[in-house]
Amino acid sequence: MHNLGKLTLYVTAFVVAVSLLEAFVLARKARQQGKAYPWHELGMSLADLVGRKLFALLPLSLATPIFSFAWEHRIFTVEINSALAVLLLFLGQEFCYYWYHRASHRIRFFWATHAVHHSPNELTLGTAYRLGWTGKITGTAMFFAPLVWLGVRPEVVLAALSLNLLYQFWLHTTCIPKLGWFEYVFNTPSAHRVHHASNVDYLDANYGGVLILFDRLFGTYMEERAEEPCRYGLVKPTTTHNPLVNQFEHWVSLFRDMANAGSVTKAVGYLVMPPGWAPDGGGETTESLRRQAQAERVGV
Repeated sequence: MHNLGKLTLYVTAFVVAVSLLEAFVLARKARQQGKAYPWHELGMSLADLVGRKLFALLPLSLATPIFSFAWEHRIFTVEINSALAVLLLFLGQEFCYYWYHRASHRIRFFWATHAVHHSPNELTLGTAYRLGWTGKITGTAMFFAPLVWLGVRPEVVLAALSLNLLYQFWLHTTCIPKLGWFEYVFNTPSAHRVHHASNVDYLDANYGGVLILFDRLFGTYMEERAEEPCRYGLVKPTTTHNPLVNQFEHWVSLFRDMANAGSVTKAVGYLVMPPGWAPDGGGETTESLRRQAQAERVGV
């Protein structure tokens, strides 16, 4: 465990150092163009990282009881001792990650945390580690518990997830173009730029971690198009420079909507329906925004 802690520290230091290097390069380019570089965006990502490290010291995680229950009731005991076992673990973890990520966009309770990751108005490597402080207490471990129930040790599942997230670090950049055949199988910067875009046509797409195959299989793949440049950030952009506002504004708005819902049914709807949902159907979900955009295109 001590060696694992040291490795985690080294990886974190490397990730931060590379993101800082990118920031200095981008700041220099911005200065040459007479523009100001948004250093506060990197600052809020660093605040997110520090905050999550501090939260990790608190006994608040739901992953431990969820994984413990799944392990206690496992139907097999799987040893990761062959290339086939590693491959199956990778595919299983990727499948679970796809559905976790999709739920994080389509269920407002999970979106309240995940929106923090999508809040930067510029896509940079620093975006990769702005993940939200409240992820530990929302129970997202349930999406990976099936692997533990099948017999994969919890620490192995968590290690596989960590490697998945590490792979995604390099995806958060606008500097790498499309990568040919690689785009058909793996998640790439191009595919992930679409995922982070707030353009109506690009919303809720490309949920994969390492692979893009499940997006293609389940109909959520969207290709980046030259005629539709990505616009980053949220549909309603976040402009705050305050890390606390950045972390909790979506929770505040969720609880406010639930408190003013007028009935338990409507309050639960705000909790489990997609972001932008409203009981009267007049909200701004992805589907309603697309219908509105289509109507504007045809002049209705």
